[in-house]
Amino acid sequence: MSSTHDRAAQAPRSGEPAWQVPASGAARFTWTYDEGRDRLLALYQKGKDKQWDGVRRIDWDLEVDPYDPLGSPDEVNPLHGSRHWAKLTEKDKADMRRHYASWQFSQFLHGEQGAMICAARIVESAPDLDAKFYSATQTMDEARHAEIYARFLHEKVGMLYPINDSLQGLLGDTLRDSRWDMPYLGMQVLIEGLALAAFGMIRDTTDKPLPKQILAYVMQDEARHVAFGRMALRDYYRQLGEAELREREEFVIEGCYLMRDRLRGVEVLENFGVPKREAVELSEQSDFLHLFRKLLFSRIVPCVKDIGLWGERLQKAYLDMGVFDLGDSNLDLLMTQDEEIADALDRERFAREERERVAEVHEAVAQGEAP
Repeated sequence: MSSTHDRAAQAPRSGEPAWQVPASGAARFTWTYDEGRDRLLALYQKGKDKQWDGVRRIDWDLEVDPYDPLGSPDEVNPLHGSRHWAKLTEKDKADMRRHYASWQFSQFLHGEQGAMICAARIVESAPDLDAKFYSATQTMDEARHAEIYARFLHEKVGMLYPINDSLQGLLGDTLRDSRWDMPYLGMQVLIEGLALAAFGMIRDTTDKPLPKQILAYVMQDEARHVAFGRMALRDYYRQLGEAELREREEFVIEGCYLMRDRLRGVEVLENFGVPKREAVELSEQSDFLHLFRKLLFSRIVPCVKDIGLWGERLQKAYLDMGVFDLGDSNLDLLMTQDEEIADALDRERFAREERERVAEVHEAVAQGEAP
């Protein structure tokens, strides 16, 4: 096995501990302090009301087995059934489960830091005050998410993977573009849409309570973020001409192919001694990856259609990817379900804690009455 098997890189692939992206575009002030759009201001109020503390709301005392953090079955591993799988010991398989969980949550972490920076850029560049207000609450949300994922990786998994090249490339393209709407489109629609689908797939399949809590609470915030991006972009794109809309559709097409074709965890297989070309082939043959890819677009396609980017080339691209039919998905229903799942987890958890507290009181009383 590769000597990198037992260590995780702590820096981007450039080898530097920090990544600098030259900023472009104007910082926009507005001296119009009217009431703004009612829907955005209502979302801003909800963003303020729904702030929470990751230290207190999440039960960090829950134990996590770093060698089975998510309870994933072996069948989801792209090596399963291959000649490489037959050579793995049980310890190797446990190590691989740890690496895959680390890779997934590391990409979540890097993406959340990117979302934090993009939200801050939107505060700076959005032309409307109501959009600036909401983006300020989102910046805080994304900071909390990055804090939570970093803590989970540091304390519970003990391993960090570098940012995937394709994710880093899409982030760079999003941040380097001088047009004020591009951080919305690149981050709110593409990167966060992909992340939401990945979060939801793990949230709904894991039997481990701590990652389920983390993902459910993060997704509750993200439901508001997607709603914000839809409102802001839908209003703006109604004003654009055909050429400007086509430019944004091309950006969406390139970003979707990039994420579909390259965000697949090949780095993990390489760390276990599988040559890159073979690692790619094994990943492409994985039934789980095919299902996962389709689910990845369950949040993006209906959002893209809703904001008005639905030209012929974009529709053809989604037909080619096999996800065109997702354009008719009920995005509002998905977001409502995300919020309800988080609220149900809270009710279940706090009801259980109350029962445990009452039982402790009764036990203490009984001990006090004992002769």
